[in-house]
Amino acid sequence: MNTIGRLLANAAALWVASYLIVGIDYVGEWPGILGVALVFGVVNAFIKPVLTVLSLPIQVLTLGLFTFVINALLLMLTGWLASSVGINFTVTGFWSALLGALVVSIVSGLLSVFLTDE
Repeated sequence: MNTIGRLLANAAALWVASYLIVGIDYVGEWPGILGVALVFGVVNAFIKPVLTVLSLPIQVLTLGLFTFVINALLLMLTGWLASSVGINFTVTGFWSALLGALVVSIVSGLLSVFLTDE
């Protein structure tokens, strides 16, 4: 899947998470959710690898389950960054972020399976 496809899949996944999870809210039109997806992609591209390497001992100890915590923290960071640039996307609370990260992972994974380049 190309970059535009990933951006659209992340935008759809973030929208689904904001629709399903209490504590994740998005108010606005579709260009705003594309902006959130762009922020989410940048956070995942630059910050997630660093956190994954730094938390390697905890990752091994928890058999990789700490990845869910990292994903939740990155979703909270995305909400903070998006709202600081004027996009109405907020994530309140760790448990909402954890459930939202699960929903985003599932939806974007399913969309990437159906939207593969062949």
